[in-house]
Amino acid sequence: MPGPTYSQHPLSLPSYPRGSHLITSDITSQLSAPLKGVKAGLLHLFLQHTSCALSLNENYDSDVRKDMSDSLDKIVEEDKAGKGIYRHDAEGSDDMPAHIKSSLVGASVSIPITNGKLALGTWQGIWFLEFRDGKHRRKVLATVQGERE
Repeated sequence: MPGPTYSQHPLSLPSYPRGSHLITSDITSQLSAPLKGVKAGLLHLFLQHTSCALSLNENYDSDVRKDMSDSLDKIVEEDKAGKGIYRHDAEGSDDMPAHIKSSLVGASVSIPITNGKLALGTWQGIWFLEFRDGKHRRKVLATVQGERE
């Protein structure tokens, strides 16, 4: 029986506005070939940026994504009035709060693979959370590992 295989795949996300976005279909479409034939394994997604995040959460009701973004904005204050609450403010009032939110939520997720498909729960989806106001092109490094059929 062959051992586990490993492969890495650089992915690009479309430019999203500030907020929480469901990206499950974007990820699975970019990884359809590498996932095919994996009997049992793991997909690890690593976001190569410090002002956005990845998460697994509700995939059905878009209000959950809006509420998450609103809640994170309340937890981490933005210095729109320029009071100097952050030392790191050269890139705009949204930058330091974006770094804090990225640390709170995280830059990676791992998802089991079963028979070539992501083994997400019924209501789970892959989220991309953009914490900056401007639109940015974001990169994700996907690592697929597992036993092949």
